[in-house]
Amino acid sequence: MQRVDGRQADQLRPAEFVFNVQQYAEGSVLIKLGNTHVLCSASVENSVPPWLKGRGQGWLTAEYALLPRATHTRTRRERAGAGGRTQEIQRLIGRSLRAAIDLTLLGERTITVDCDVLQADGGTRTAAITGGYVALEQAINKLLADGALGSSPLITSIAAVSVGIVGGVPLLDLAYAEDSAADVDCNIVQAGTGAFVEVQSTAEHQAFTRAELNTLLDLAEGGIRQLMQLQRDSLGQ
Repeated sequence: MQRVDGRQADQLRPAEFVFNVQQYAEGSVLIKLGNTHVLCSASVENSVPPWLKGRGQGWLTAEYALLPRATHTRTRRERAGAGGRTQEIQRLIGRSLRAAIDLTLLGERTITVDCDVLQADGGTRTAAITGGYVALEQAINKLLADGALGSSPLITSIAAVSVGIVGGVPLLDLAYAEDSAADVDCNIVQAGTGAFVEVQSTAEHQAFTRAELNTLLDLAEGGIRQLMQLQRDSLGQ
């Protein structure tokens, strides 16, 4: 099968992290994954939600937005509040990044990771998670450098990628043209320990077998290993 951009079935799109895009954020990175570009920033506040006050632990949450001309046609801003799809995605990002951190070691602080899609060509939620982790680690490193934390609360890295079956062929890192035609669409989130944080698998046009799911998980693991290496290289580890 010839892919829309000529890649092999198990090949990621070109990936890049551009750092310090927002000078005031404790952590910020623009992740470019092919033609999908997501701006991720991590902001630290010295307070927690009311239900966590006095418990000696922190909180991490996430917000996600698709900017108006991130897509082929203009998307209206969600001025009345996040819609259902947006809420689902930002909850996924928040759950995924909370798996990276021991909140009891954060102190009574809240870290908000904002993920704004500048350009969308498939895989925006998985790119947001991968870039969001990098912004989060930057923010933690700043707290450590400033002496606000004595040790890092990070316990693992987090990255995510999309996989799917298109025309009967399992593919890694779907571009929009592939995603929109997929028989099976999956978003996989994994920790640096190898444990899975989330597996979202949907039969869009036809049901899939356990063997096909295993193939997709193997594809995703290979792609996530590459993304985690890029995270480490970019962060200078």
